[in-house]
Amino acid sequence: MTHKSSVKPVKKNKAEEPELEPLCCCEYIDRNGEKNHVAACLCDCQDLDEGCDRWITCKSVQPETCERIMETLSDRLRIPWLRGAKKVNISIIPPLILLPVFLRVASWHFVLGGVVLTSLPVLALWYYYLTHRRKEQTLFFLSLGLFSLGYMYYVFLQEVVPRGRVGPTQLALLTCGLFLVLFALYRAKKNPGYLRNPAGNDRSVGSGQMECLNRKGQEKTKGFPGTDTPGSLNSRTPKDGLTGSSRMLAGSPTKVKEDWCAKCQLVRPARAWHCRICGMCVRRMDHHCVCCVGESNHQAFVLALSIFLLTSVYGITLTLDTICRDRSVFTALFYCPGVYANSSSALSFTCVWYSVIVTAGMAYIFLIQLINISYNVTEREVQQALRQKTGRRLLCGLVVDPGQYNRGFLRNWHLFSTLGTRPFHHPAEDIV
Repeated sequence: MTHKSSVKPVKKNKAEEPELEPLCCCEYIDRNGEKNHVAACLCDCQDLDEGCDRWITCKSVQPETCERIMETLSDRLRIPWLRGAKKVNISIIPPLILLPVFLRVASWHFVLGGVVLTSLPVLALWYYYLTHRRKEQTLFFLSLGLFSLGYMYYVFLQEVVPRGRVGPTQLALLTCGLFLVLFALYRAKKNPGYLRNPAGNDRSVGSGQMECLNRKGQEKTKGFPGTDTPGSLNSRTPKDGLTGSSRMLAGSPTKVKEDWCAKCQLVRPARAWHCRICGMCVRRMDHHCVCCVGESNHQAFVLALSIFLLTSVYGITLTLDTICRDRSVFTALFYCPGVYANSSSALSFTCVWYSVIVTAGMAYIFLIQLINISYNVTEREVQQALRQKTGRRLLCGLVVDPGQYNRGFLRNWHLFSTLGTRPFHHPAEDIV
């Protein structure tokens, strides 16, 4: 009887719990856990009111107030969607507004074009280093890249194709190249090879590894401070804030070092690094730009670069052949009389120069990737070798060869072509 009497109130309480009302397309749950509406995006914002008052009265706004304003704006910037408004990342908006405005202003005069097209790469690089220094994830560069592709194609269709110099076959080739670039980028955005701990077994794995290594005499102090064994490879010294050190597993057939990552709580295989932007360890990490590039998506990244370069050069050639007739591509870039006579040709010429600047930057990245693949080295290992002054500089500094994994030109390219298809040796999840 006592058991039954204790069960009945529980059922009664469950029955009396109010059910949550479904959200309409314009409603959402804000960061304070309260129901809000898209139409009230500028209501009840004390931080914004305070910031505007101080700005009007020429008083300085505290950094904490600016951060709260940005958090509020990013939380309230939403679009109507089924079962509640969806949050929009605020970093994707500036390229959608600024790029068309800047290019339109640059098309007014060649002096304005020089100023604007020079400042755009500087601003992009400044924002890149700013976000990387703060270790922030941003969709700005992905938005800038995708919108640049779309806007260049739009200008090509609206301003170049109607002039009648571009045939259907040429337009089809350019369109196919654009879709191939998007497909390759989609593949490159997939999992780069994140290392993950077994669910619910992080601590047990770490303690098991510690006990195993202590029995074999490879760990001698607290916190996994490993000591090198004879014949082992030179250990990496992590510079990205990770604690722990390199160590060798006894009986390993490949004789490679493996690091303990204190942030991810796992053992990193050789050539794996912790990405500060993603907050996870990545197998054979190369670098992080628009996305993290590692073992599983490095091939797709290089493929996207190569297709983009071919498509961009082809589009630039078609455009210059249309607006600057009877001139070579190189000559038309620097001397095209009458190109600013009307707004259509001026905008097309400005977009050509914007595409040339972007293509030159991507060509440099592509060249570095080809060199690194030929020497079987990642960009992360190059930066590490430069800091430790352990790599050989070749080709006027373009190549930094640590010499640790170089197996010859053909074998290095064979290893790259089989990335992601070979079975992993001693994955972090199996080391106990």
